[in-house]
This record gives sequence, C-alpha cells and structure tokens, in this order.
Amino acid sequence: MTTSIPTDSDYQTNWRQRREDRIQAMLPDEEDDLNQYDTNLLWRLFTTFVTPYRSELVWALVLITVSSLLSVSLPWLIGQAVDQGIEAGNLTDLRFWTIAFVLAAIGEGITNRGRIYIMARVGSAVVADTRSTLFRHLHSLTLNFHNNYSVGRMMSRLLGDITVIRDFITWSITGLFRSFFALFGIVIAMLVMNWQLALVSFCVLPIMFYAANIWRKLIRLAYRRARAFSSLINGYFNESISGIRVTKSFNREKENGAFFAMLTDSYRQANTEATWLTALFFPSIDFVGSLSAALVVGFGGWLVLGDRLTAGVLIAFVLYVQRFFEPIRELAMRFNIFQAAMSSCERIFYLLDLEADLVDAPEAYPLPAINGRVVFDDVTFGYKEGEPILRHVDLVAEPGEQIALVGETGAGKSTIIRLLTRFYDINQGGITIDGHDIREVTQNSLRQQLGMVLQDTHLFSGSILDNIRYGRLDATDEEVIRAAEAVGADIFITRMPDSYQTDVGENGVNLSVGQRQILSFARTLLADPRILVLDEATSSVDTATEKQIQQALKTLLSGRTSFVIAHRLNTIVQSDKIVVLDRGEVAEMGTHEALLALGGRYYNLYTMQWTAQNG
Repeated sequence: MTTSIPTDSDYQTNWRQRREDRIQAMLPDEEDDLNQYDTNLLWRLFTTFVTPYRSELVWALVLITVSSLLSVSLPWLIGQAVDQGIEAGNLTDLRFWTIAFVLAAIGEGITNRGRIYIMARVGSAVVADTRSTLFRHLHSLTLNFHNNYSVGRMMSRLLGDITVIRDFITWSITGLFRSFFALFGIVIAMLVMNWQLALVSFCVLPIMFYAANIWRKLIRLAYRRARAFSSLINGYFNESISGIRVTKSFNREKENGAFFAMLTDSYRQANTEATWLTALFFPSIDFVGSLSAALVVGFGGWLVLGDRLTAGVLIAFVLYVQRFFEPIRELAMRFNIFQAAMSSCERIFYLLDLEADLVDAPEAYPLPAINGRVVFDDVTFGYKEGEPILRHVDLVAEPGEQIALVGETGAGKSTIIRLLTRFYDINQGGITIDGHDIREVTQNSLRQQLGMVLQDTHLFSGSILDNIRYGRLDATDEEVIRAAEAVGADIFITRMPDSYQTDVGENGVNLSVGQRQILSFARTLLADPRILVLDEATSSVDTATEKQIQQALKTLLSGRTSFVIAHRLNTIVQSDKIVVLDRGEVAEMGTHEALLALGGRYYNLYTMQWTAQNG
C-alpha cells in the first residue's frame, strides 16, 4: 500500500479552502425577514436623541414645504410663459413669467440649502449626544461585560453605526419628506391641469413599482454582504497591525496578506453585485420615465392638434413627468440608508439597554475614611454557576499589614483581588473593610481608597506627567514629581529630552516594560490609597528594576494595608502574612519563617524556585 505525498498545489488548495471556510464562518446569518421593520427603534431614536432639537426640525419642515411648493411650481410657470407670453405674443407677460420663474428657482435653492444646513447641524448634534451617552454607558458596565464583548465591536458601534444614523438624520429624514411632498404636489398639479393626460402618464407605474420591489430585496442582500465584509476587513486589519510582532516572528506576512486579499476580493464582489443591480435598476427607472414622457407627448400632441390642450400645458406636463420620477428614484436610493439606520439603531439600543450586573444597593452609603482592616469571612465565589474558584476563604488583614498571596496559576490569587475591589460580587460569605460590608457602600467611595498596580500596565496617550496624575487630577506638578521620586521613576524621567512632558505614545510604546511598570507605581501611590493591591506588579521587570521598586516599597507600604501577588517568592519574604492558595482554598497561612518550618506547600514552592534560580 502506497501513501501519496501532498504536493505544494495540495497545500495551497487546502489553505485556500480553510480561508474561505473561515470567511464564511465570520459572516453573519442572512436568514431574516426582508420586509419587517421595527419602527419602534426609529421612534425611540427620535424621542431620545432628536426631540431636544424639535425647534430646528420644525424650521426644517417649513423650509421643506416651501421648497417643495416652489419646485412643483416651476413647470407650471414655464407653461404659463409659453401660453401667455410666447403663444400670445405678449412680451410683458413673457417677462413677468420669466422673472417669476427665476425668483421661484432662487427661492427653492435658498430654502433647500437652509434645510440641508439645519439638518446637518441636527445630525452632528445627535451624533455627539449619542456617542457621549454610549461612551458613558459602556464605562458604567462591569468587567464581566468587557471581558466578553470585543473592543472592535464596541468601536464599530461607537463610530460606524452612529455615523450611519448621522447620515440618516442629515439626509434621509428631510429628503424623504421632500420626496413625498414633491411627489404629492406633482400628482395634484398634473390632475388639476389635465386629468386624462395625467392618467396616461401614470399607466407605467405598476411596471416600475414591481421592478422596485424586486430590486429592493436583492440590493439589500448585496449591501448587507458588503457591509459585513467591510466589518471583517476593519477587524482583521486592526488585529494584524496589533499583532505585527507575532506575525513577523512566525513569518506569516505572506499568509496574512493572502487572507486579507480574499477578504478585500469578497468585498469587491459584493460591491460589484450591488453596483450591477444599481446600474440595472436606475436606467430602468429612466426608461420608464422616458416611456411615460413619450406617451404624454403622443397623447398630449394629439390633444394640442385638436385644440383641446395648449402647448404650454403639454410642455409643463413633460417637465412634470420628468420630475415625477426623481422623487421615486430618490426614495429607492434612501431605502438602503433607512435599512442601515434600522440595523444601527438596533445595535446601539441593544448596548444602551444592557444593565450592569453589579450596581450599588439602593441604601448604599459612601465609605468613610478607613484604617485598612480587611476581613474575608467564609468567601465562596465562581465566575460561572456551579464552578467555584474560591471555596470558604477566611482571611484577616490588620491595618498596615502586608498580605502576600501565592500559589499555582488558577489557584484564585487574582480572584481575591477582584472581589476586594468589588469588580465582582461574592456568592457566599462576606468581605468587610473596617467593619463595612463592601456590598453596602458605594463602589466609587470604595475604589477611591484602593490602589492597584496590575501585571499588564496600561498607559494613556499623553505626557508622563498626565499619566501619573491620572488617578488624582487635582495633584500639583510638585506632588506628581514627589510620587515619581518615591518609586525611583525620576531616574529615567529626567534623562529624557522632555523630562516629565515626554509623550509616552500609545499604551506607553515609547517606554520600556520596566519603565511603564514604575510609572504605574507612581500613578497609584499619588492617589494615596489606604489599601494597596499589587497584582504580580514586578513580574515584567528586570532584577535591577525590581530591587529599585522593592527599596521604594519598604517606605511606601508603611502604614498601608497591602495585598501582594508575586511569582518571585523572594520579593515577599518580609510580608506579615503569606497566604498559600490551592484550588481556591487556603492551604497554609503564616510568616515566611513559619511556613518554611512547616515544610508544606510553601516550603516546596520556595525551595523549587530557589533551586531554579541558583542552580
């Protein structure tokens, strides 16, 4: 039995198929009702964000009405100029109707541009209000939400969807009203001038409405796929640039480029399909309009020859027929914007309707100034129901004590910190600070007296001075500098060209990992918390920097209750209590010397690490 060896062509075929399968898996499900609209969404958009600008909307509606009336009057004015001026040979009447036409055209232009200006202002204001509301609401949601909702999706809602709503408000709302007003006015004018000729021009409408209904369904699918691929392209581009170092280290430039090319090609195909449908539909509308105009010319000319219709009325009718199909064409074009606005409203209000799963109790009170006594009383907690991470944890930290949390990955060290800061609520037991149950005090007042330094330090774009001041905006420059000096950050800050005004770049890209970590120490210590949390805060720094931090901490931790998580056990040997966690339970607790003498889990962890470092 022989085994066939796959060729390069086989690898390329399989790789391409996997990429295509991945793209299809990333696309949204297209099985939805094409004719169903939730008008409540648009009503909610208006009542929530547009209603504050009702006076501007009234003025826009007035301008739309005047603009539509003037637009409808233009063909009639031309007809009057022909009948009463040219046909009658009356130069005075011709001059009068010509001036009237010019004034009406100028009035239409002014009122139409005024309407656009007003709605552009309203649209921009609604965008600003909606983005601010959504931004604040996203910040009010808990970490549980942010852990399960990607940043890319949030950016899409905050930028893309709200931009769609802006375009809808700026162009479509008044555009739809203007189209309806113009269409209604044209129909009335045609029926009043000659109802027989009007009926002749309307006989082609069933064909147009049938074609428009088919086109509407097809174009919606095409544009929906185009928007989906556009979203995939943006997300994949962001992901690729963010992970460029990994891409280069694994030599994946060619493969990533090929996958991106497939995405862009799929986007091109979807847009090509939409363009083809548009190129087929709108010329069809023009053809139907020309057919209607031909019928009007033929039948109207027969009436003119029989002296039952004037030439001016016939000319006005031809112009009305041409204008009649303009609002219909515009309504068809607005359909896509309308549909996109519906989808965007649905996604935005979905986020705004999300409620934080951790809120202050109705009777919550501000936590008063504390000394820092922390008690974990029989605490049990799990991120998922039925899967506890902590089990019956009992722990007491007296004011000023340093508590070290050690254990293997997944033992529950970081979970204890998250519960203390009340990023999550416990399932059983209680946590008190100076006798105050943390569930009975407001979250803001609790976290104002807690300071955290995390393993993954995040710095914000701006200067070093601004980043240190982030947790205490009222701090003076002198206080910021003192905090930096306390942790030794001034050693490298003063060597920089702009010193404390140095721009750290996006997430501190202009600084080393150790420098970013030291700045986070300064930022936390400037806030002067009574309880300090260090979540593996020295794991990303070198030995020299770690010694620098440890030297500063001897003074800085004095008088503060602190919880320290550290993989390097030699950094916590001076702790007042070392808590050894194993599978969510407190396995051992005591001082460094006591636990070593016990010869248990801590002894094994410490000796193994010491051997690895000195072996």
